[in-house]
Formats: sequence, C-alpha cells, structure tokens
Amino acid sequence: MKIKEIAKKAEIALEKLYPDALCSLQYSTDYELLFAVRLSAQCTDARVNIVCADLFVKFPTLESFAQADITELENAVKPCGFYRTKAQNIKDSAKMLIEKFNSKVPDNMEDLLSLPGVGRKTANLILGDIYKQPSAVVADTHCIRISNRLGLALSKEPEKVEFALRKVLTPETSSDFCHRLVLFGREYCTARKPKCDICPLSDFCKENNK
Repeated sequence: MKIKEIAKKAEIALEKLYPDALCSLQYSTDYELLFAVRLSAQCTDARVNIVCADLFVKFPTLESFAQADITELENAVKPCGFYRTKAQNIKDSAKMLIEKFNSKVPDNMEDLLSLPGVGRKTANLILGDIYKQPSAVVADTHCIRISNRLGLALSKEPEKVEFALRKVLTPETSSDFCHRLVLFGREYCTARKPKCDICPLSDFCKENNK
C-alpha cells in the first residue's frame, strides 16, 4: 500500500474516532495559546490548563505579561517545569508582540520563529488553530511516534516528520489530523504499550504488519 493511501485511510479513520479535532490546551486569545504552548514543553496539557486558569487571571492582558515582575511570573508558571526560561520567554514575547507586531501574534512562520522560545511545532499550531492555514503540521511526540509506526515518516526528527507529512496529508485538514493523533496516541497508540490488538488502524499500520 502506498504512503498516500495509508495517510488517507488514517485521516478517515481518525476523523470517525475523533470528529471534534480540538487543541487540548485551553485559551481565549491568540497570545494565550502561544504562551500555553510554551508552557507545555516537557509538561502535560492537563497541568498547563490548570496553571493557565490562574495565570490568565493574574495577568489578564498582553501588557500585564510584558510588565510582569519576573519572579512573580516564574512562581506562577513553576508547576510546568523549566519555569525560569519559560517565564522569561513569555515576558520577552509579550514585549515583542506589543513593540513589533501591534499586539498580535504573527500569521507567518518567519515572524513566529523570531519570538523567544518559539519553534516550528509552536508556529504550526498557531498557524493551524488561530489562522486556519493549510498544511500546518504539528510534529509533537505523538505525531512523530505514530507517523513512524504507520509508515508515514521514517525519521524521529520533528522537522523531517513535518515535511514528510506535508507530502501525503490533505492540506486543509492536516492540523486536525495532528490533533487527532494526540487523542489516538493517548487512547490506543501509547509510547510503551500500544493497544495493537484493538487498534482501529491496525489493518494498514506498518508496525503491526511487519
């Protein structure tokens, strides 16, 4: 079976399993999603949502983040780990958004990557979820693991997986596909003990049909 055929089957199967392809992170504004994604590095989305529920009350505007006392901000995000770096990135990004981007999160890859702590994964999430741009592929750990098991990618490097998927996924639904991979990775295709015996993708999974 060709890679594009596997990709199409996976898209159809995952859409049936998870018709509401939503980001697990909770947010109300573009910059809230940006900051939540920064906090999610090496941290679960569930914990980030708990932290952000208080964080966005304590700092209700972009200006309040830019003007925040760094120690106060560090303490607010401490449960997410790597809190000093994350707090500084958030504060610096808030300043940069105000000063350079008219208080709006950029809508293109180049400008997004210029923000402190923002990599391609975060940029693609913003482009897909906020701006609904096609071909936005969020190559997180679930995406990388499952794409390799299905045979859609042959690398563990995020950028290589991103570009491999762009070649085979339907551009308009690639962002939704990545959100569904997260849900699928948690329910079926887990890192340590995948449930291959009951997996709805097992018929065309490369790993299951060696």
